Amino acid sequence: MKYQILLVEDQQEIRDIVEKYLHNEGYDVLVAKDGFEALNLFNKHTVHLVLLDVMMPGIDGFEVLTEIRKVSEIPIIMLTAKQEEIDRIKGFKFGADDYVVKPFSARELMLRIKRLLKRIYHELDELVLTCEDLSLYTGSMKLYRSEEEIEITSAEYSLLLVLFNNQGQVLSREQLIELAYGSAYEGYDRNIDSYIKRIRQKIELNPRDPQILRTKYGAGYIFGGVK
Repeated sequence: MKYQILLVEDQQEIRDIVEKYLHNEGYDVLVAKDGFEALNLFNKHTVHLVLLDVMMPGIDGFEVLTEIRKVSEIPIIMLTAKQEEIDRIKGFKFGADDYVVKPFSARELMLRIKRLLKRIYHELDELVLTCEDLSLYTGSMKLYRSEEEIEITSAEYSLLLVLFNNQGQVLSREQLIELAYGSAYEGYDRNIDSYIKRIRQKIELNPRDPQILRTKYGAGYIFGGVK
């Protein structure tokens, strides 16, 4: 399995070194120079782990962490020049999985990444969920129609995982939010409609007449099952 890592770092020298080490370890890498670019990339791609700088222009790492945690539990390692205990506690409170203080050893960082990926994804325990000709791989977070991969984001994967595990059941917006993103979700209920629309564009032969992910008017959505 090949993991894709989102590297968010505003200092070019550090960014270049870490990116080089990540490529040498065989990872695919997405690179962002600030928080806005990071969230844009995260929302467009499948990301398996985030390396997230704390101090950045625009929005800082804590804000990016908070936004990601609204829709995903992917592993996040914070990169920071701050050594104060209160900053580390703040990061863990917001949902960080690990902390690395600058200056750090790139080799040590690679070991931390490898350990965290192994603990989170359990490659040998990957399950494949199916619905008609669709297959969702729970370890690599990938979606296929027959042999063709369908590109999905991390947030879309979280929602698809719920749908695949509850085929034939009508789920309300509130249920989808709770099951996919947890009680910490702070977006509007209607945001789920936007995720559903994007998923339909990817899995339906005719998104205007959905046959797999259907609307149960007044109740919610139903995935698969008897029509």
